[in-house]
Amino acid sequence: MRILLIEDEPDLALWLTRSLQKKGFSVEWSNDGLVAHRRLQVEEFDALVLDLGLPGLDGRTLLARLRGQDNRTPVLILTARDSLQERVETLECGADDFLSKPFRIEELVARLHALIRRSRGKDKPRMACAGLVYDMAAQRFTLDGALLSVSPREGAVLRILIQRSGEPVNKQFILDRLNDQGEDDINIEAIEVLIHRLRKKLQPSQVQIVTLRGVGYCLEPVVDDVR
Repeated sequence: MRILLIEDEPDLALWLTRSLQKKGFSVEWSNDGLVAHRRLQVEEFDALVLDLGLPGLDGRTLLARLRGQDNRTPVLILTARDSLQERVETLECGADDFLSKPFRIEELVARLHALIRRSRGKDKPRMACAGLVYDMAAQRFTLDGALLSVSPREGAVLRILIQRSGEPVNKQFILDRLNDQGEDDINIEAIEVLIHRLRKKLQPSQVQIVTLRGVGYCLEPVVDDVR
């Protein structure tokens, strides 16, 4: 699960990044609201952890812009301001949840899991990573708005990767899932061939399949480091 942490306190951001990574999240950090907004124009995240007091663009304005652009990424607000009015106004701006500082990492993790589970439900029948989108109802992929032509097996592998975008997926995991779908005649070598074909079809888009040696494959956006 891929999280964008938008927080301008370096010590808190470092602690949160390390703590969430230990819990299995892939975490990107931005310390500026305007920079975060630019990233969100080209990248997809499973959830945002957003502080309100940010340079460049304050958290509430950033949230309002995202919702105005129909960006429905779940947003959990972190703030030291804990008044009832603050909570109500922030939720009305489009926040999905609210956690006051100080807090325990276990509660943050539980809330993030709940937000992501809800966002992956029937009300959002699509998955995306950068310009790659899988429409679950139509059962088809588009890349930068155009239909992506894939074979049934290529599509099955790409579905596994996009379901876990930002997370490493090993070959055996992919093989097991394909076997569960009735692909009994496929082997590890065939997975490597399918990944090679998918890489060629994704070029030169802003999404790529990265090999993490000894770990597996990871579907992720191609981005410059803007932090």
